[in-house]
Amino acid sequence: MASLVARLPLAGLPLRFLLLAGAALAAGLGFLLLSPLLDGLPHLLLKGSGVSLLALAALQIPARGAGWLALVMALGAAGDMLLEMQGLFLAGGASFAAGHLVAMIFYARHRRQTVAADRIIAAAFILYGLTMPPLVTPAGLPVGLAMIYAVLLCGMAASLWLSRFPRLAALGAILFVVSDTVLVMRMGGGGPFGQPLDGMIVWITYFGGQWLITLGVARGLVGRAAHPD
Repeated sequence: MASLVARLPLAGLPLRFLLLAGAALAAGLGFLLLSPLLDGLPHLLLKGSGVSLLALAALQIPARGAGWLALVMALGAAGDMLLEMQGLFLAGGASFAAGHLVAMIFYARHRRQTVAADRIIAAAFILYGLTMPPLVTPAGLPVGLAMIYAVLLCGMAASLWLSRFPRLAALGAILFVVSDTVLVMRMGGGGPFGQPLDGMIVWITYFGGQWLITLGVARGLVGRAAHPD
Protein backbone atom coordinates (compact mmCIF):
# COMPACT_ATOMS: atom_id res chain seq x y z
CA MET A 1 0.00 0.00 0.00
CA ALA A 2 2.80 2.43 0.88
CA SER A 3 4.42 1.74 -2.48
CA LEU A 4 1.14 2.44 -4.27
CA VAL A 5 0.65 5.74 -2.43
CA ALA A 6 4.21 6.79 -3.28
CA ARG A 7 3.42 6.36 -6.97
CA LEU A 8 0.43 8.72 -6.92
CA PRO A 9 1.02 12.00 -8.86
CA LEU A 10 0.54 14.18 -5.77
CA ALA A 11 2.64 12.06 -3.42
CA GLY A 12 5.62 13.80 -1.85
CA LEU A 13 4.68 17.29 -3.05
CA PRO A 14 4.66 20.04 -0.38
CA LEU A 15 1.34 21.32 0.91
CA ARG A 16 1.99 24.88 -0.30
CA PHE A 17 2.50 23.55 -3.82
CA LEU A 18 -0.73 21.53 -3.65
CA LEU A 19 -2.73 24.50 -2.35
CA LEU A 20 -1.47 26.80 -5.10
CA ALA A 21 -1.95 24.15 -7.77
CA GLY A 22 -5.51 23.66 -6.51
CA ALA A 23 -6.10 27.41 -6.60
CA ALA A 24 -4.73 27.50 -10.15
CA LEU A 25 -7.13 24.75 -11.19
CA ALA A 26 -10.03 26.71 -9.67
CA ALA A 27 -8.92 29.86 -11.51
CA GLY A 28 -8.66 27.97 -14.79
CA LEU A 29 -12.13 26.54 -14.34
CA GLY A 30 -13.41 29.95 -13.30
CA PHE A 31 -12.11 31.50 -16.52
CA LEU A 32 -13.73 28.75 -18.59
CA LEU A 33 -17.11 29.39 -16.97
CA LEU A 34 -17.00 33.16 -16.47
CA SER A 35 -15.03 34.52 -19.44
CA PRO A 36 -18.19 35.06 -21.57
CA LEU A 37 -19.52 37.31 -18.82
CA LEU A 38 -16.38 39.40 -18.33
CA ASP A 39 -14.47 41.96 -20.32
CA GLY A 40 -11.72 44.48 -19.77
CA LEU A 41 -9.45 44.19 -16.74
CA PRO A 42 -11.42 41.46 -14.88
CA HIS A 43 -11.26 39.23 -17.96
CA LEU A 44 -7.54 39.91 -18.38
CA LEU A 45 -6.66 39.25 -14.75
CA LEU A 46 -8.74 36.09 -14.48
CA LYS A 47 -7.17 34.68 -17.63
CA GLY A 48 -3.66 35.32 -16.37
CA SER A 49 -4.28 34.17 -12.81
CA GLY A 50 -4.32 30.42 -13.43
CA VAL A 51 -0.85 30.01 -14.91
CA SER A 52 0.49 32.75 -12.62
CA LEU A 53 -0.55 30.57 -9.69
CA LEU A 54 1.22 27.64 -11.32
CA ALA A 55 4.39 29.75 -11.45
CA LEU A 56 4.02 30.50 -7.74
CA ALA A 57 3.36 26.82 -7.05
CA ALA A 58 6.57 25.89 -8.84
CA LEU A 59 8.54 28.11 -6.47
CA GLN A 60 7.32 25.98 -3.55
CA ILE A 61 9.09 22.87 -4.85
CA PRO A 62 12.07 22.08 -2.57
CA ALA A 63 14.37 20.97 -5.37
CA ARG A 64 16.83 22.36 -7.88
CA GLY A 65 15.14 23.32 -11.10
CA ALA A 66 12.03 24.81 -9.50
CA GLY A 67 13.03 28.28 -10.69
CA TRP A 68 13.22 27.05 -14.29
CA LEU A 69 9.69 25.69 -14.12
CA ALA A 70 8.46 28.90 -12.47
CA LEU A 71 10.01 30.97 -15.28
CA VAL A 72 8.35 28.81 -17.95
CA MET A 73 4.96 29.28 -16.30
CA ALA A 74 5.52 33.01 -15.72
CA LEU A 75 6.23 33.50 -19.43
CA GLY A 76 3.07 31.55 -20.21
CA ALA A 77 1.02 33.74 -17.88
CA ALA A 78 2.44 36.87 -19.51
CA GLY A 79 1.56 35.42 -22.92
CA ASP A 80 -2.00 34.72 -21.76
CA MET A 81 -2.53 38.36 -20.88
CA LEU A 82 -0.64 39.91 -23.79
CA LEU A 83 -2.77 37.97 -26.27
CA GLU A 84 -5.82 39.71 -24.85
CA MET A 85 -4.38 43.23 -25.24
CA GLN A 86 -5.08 45.11 -28.42
CA GLY A 87 -2.09 45.22 -30.75
CA LEU A 88 0.02 42.88 -28.61
CA PHE A 89 -0.79 39.53 -30.22
CA LEU A 90 2.76 39.07 -31.54
CA ALA A 91 4.18 40.07 -28.15
CA GLY A 92 2.03 37.38 -26.56
CA GLY A 93 3.25 34.83 -29.06
CA ALA A 94 6.84 35.90 -28.40
CA SER A 95 6.35 35.41 -24.65
CA PHE A 96 5.09 31.87 -25.22
CA ALA A 97 7.94 31.20 -27.66
CA ALA A 98 10.46 32.36 -25.06
CA GLY A 99 8.81 30.04 -22.54
CA HIS A 100 9.14 27.09 -24.92
CA LEU A 101 12.82 27.90 -25.48
CA VAL A 102 13.51 28.08 -21.74
CA ALA A 103 11.59 24.83 -21.26
CA MET A 104 13.65 23.06 -23.95
CA ILE A 105 16.88 24.07 -22.25
CA PHE A 106 15.51 23.02 -18.85
CA TYR A 107 14.23 19.63 -19.99
CA ALA A 108 17.43 18.92 -21.90
CA ARG A 109 19.31 19.25 -18.62
CA HIS A 110 17.23 16.30 -17.38
CA ARG A 111 17.62 14.04 -20.40
CA ARG A 112 17.24 10.33 -19.78
CA GLN A 113 18.56 7.34 -21.66
CA THR A 114 16.28 6.78 -24.63
CA VAL A 115 15.40 3.99 -27.02
CA ALA A 116 14.71 4.22 -30.73
CA ALA A 117 10.95 4.57 -30.20
CA ASP A 118 11.50 7.65 -28.03
CA ARG A 119 13.64 9.30 -30.67
CA ILE A 120 11.08 8.51 -33.38
CA ILE A 121 8.31 10.12 -31.31
CA ALA A 122 10.48 13.17 -30.64
CA ALA A 123 11.23 13.48 -34.37
CA ALA A 124 7.51 13.20 -35.12
CA PHE A 125 6.86 16.19 -32.84
CA ILE A 126 9.39 18.28 -34.78
CA LEU A 127 8.01 17.11 -38.12
CA TYR A 128 4.54 18.15 -37.01
CA GLY A 129 5.88 21.57 -36.04
CA LEU A 130 7.29 21.99 -39.54
CA THR A 131 4.24 20.78 -41.47
CA MET A 132 1.32 22.06 -39.39
CA PRO A 133 1.68 25.86 -39.96
CA PRO A 134 1.41 25.84 -43.79
CA LEU A 135 -1.69 23.67 -43.53
CA VAL A 136 -3.69 25.57 -40.90
CA THR A 137 -2.31 29.14 -40.69
CA PRO A 138 -5.04 31.55 -41.83
CA ALA A 139 -4.45 33.97 -44.68
CA GLY A 140 -2.83 37.21 -43.58
CA LEU A 141 -0.83 35.66 -40.76
CA PRO A 142 2.90 35.22 -41.52
CA VAL A 143 3.52 31.52 -42.07
CA GLY A 144 7.23 31.95 -41.28
CA LEU A 145 6.53 33.30 -37.80
CA ALA A 146 3.92 30.62 -37.23
CA MET A 147 6.44 27.94 -38.22
CA ILE A 148 9.12 29.30 -35.87
CA TYR A 149 6.60 29.24 -33.03
CA ALA A 150 5.33 25.76 -33.94
CA VAL A 151 8.85 24.33 -34.05
CA LEU A 152 9.60 25.79 -30.61
CA LEU A 153 6.30 24.46 -29.24
CA CYS A 154 6.86 20.98 -30.65
CA GLY A 155 10.53 21.13 -29.68
CA MET A 156 9.39 21.72 -26.12
CA ALA A 157 7.13 18.67 -26.32
CA ALA A 158 9.91 16.56 -27.83
CA SER A 159 12.41 17.68 -25.20
CA LEU A 160 9.95 16.85 -22.44
CA TRP A 161 9.28 13.42 -23.98
CA LEU A 162 13.02 12.67 -23.90
CA SER A 163 13.43 13.90 -20.33
CA ARG A 164 13.36 12.05 -17.02
CA PHE A 165 10.10 13.70 -16.04
CA PRO A 166 6.96 11.56 -15.72
CA ARG A 167 4.81 10.91 -18.77
CA LEU A 168 2.13 13.00 -17.05
CA ALA A 169 4.16 16.07 -18.01
CA ALA A 170 4.57 14.85 -21.60
CA LEU A 171 0.81 14.40 -21.82
CA GLY A 172 0.47 18.03 -20.78
CA ALA A 173 2.81 19.09 -23.57
CA ILE A 174 0.76 17.12 -26.10
CA LEU A 175 -2.39 18.88 -24.91
CA PHE A 176 -0.59 22.22 -25.35
CA VAL A 177 0.20 21.29 -28.98
CA VAL A 178 -3.43 20.32 -29.56
CA SER A 179 -4.59 23.62 -28.07
CA ASP A 180 -2.41 25.79 -30.28
CA THR A 181 -3.35 23.77 -33.37
CA VAL A 182 -7.07 24.37 -32.74
CA LEU A 183 -6.34 28.02 -31.88
CA VAL A 184 -4.65 28.67 -35.23
CA MET A 185 -7.42 26.84 -37.10
CA ARG A 186 -9.99 28.90 -35.21
CA MET A 187 -8.26 32.15 -36.18
CA GLY A 188 -8.82 31.24 -39.81
CA GLY A 189 -12.46 30.35 -39.26
CA GLY A 190 -11.74 26.66 -39.75
CA GLY A 191 -12.08 25.31 -36.24
CA PRO A 192 -13.26 21.71 -36.05
CA PHE A 193 -16.49 22.30 -34.11
CA GLY A 194 -17.32 25.99 -34.45
CA GLN A 195 -17.93 28.58 -31.77
CA PRO A 196 -18.13 28.49 -28.82
CA LEU A 197 -16.96 24.88 -28.52
CA ASP A 198 -13.63 25.54 -30.25
CA GLY A 199 -12.81 28.26 -27.72
CA MET A 200 -13.59 25.91 -24.85
CA ILE A 201 -11.39 23.20 -26.35
CA VAL A 202 -8.51 25.66 -26.76
CA TRP A 203 -8.68 26.73 -23.12
CA ILE A 204 -9.24 23.27 -21.63
CA THR A 205 -6.36 21.67 -23.55
CA TYR A 206 -4.05 24.65 -22.98
CA PHE A 207 -4.66 25.12 -19.28
CA GLY A 208 -4.96 21.41 -18.64
CA GLY A 209 -1.65 20.97 -20.44
CA GLN A 210 0.09 23.64 -18.37
CA TRP A 211 -1.33 22.16 -15.17
CA LEU A 212 -0.18 18.63 -16.03
CA ILE A 213 3.27 19.89 -17.05
CA THR A 214 3.63 21.67 -13.71
CA LEU A 215 2.44 18.65 -11.75
CA GLY A 216 4.56 16.16 -13.67
CA VAL A 217 7.74 18.21 -13.59
CA ALA A 218 7.24 18.98 -9.89
CA ARG A 219 6.81 15.28 -9.18
CA GLY A 220 9.97 14.52 -11.13
CA LEU A 221 12.03 17.20 -9.39
CA VAL A 222 10.91 16.08 -5.93
CA GLY A 223 11.55 12.43 -6.73
CA ARG A 224 14.98 13.19 -8.12
CA ALA A 225 15.87 15.27 -5.05
CA ALA A 226 14.86 12.37 -2.80
CA HIS A 227 16.72 9.76 -4.85
CA PRO A 228 19.67 11.42 -6.64
CA ASP A 229 21.82 9.29 -8.95
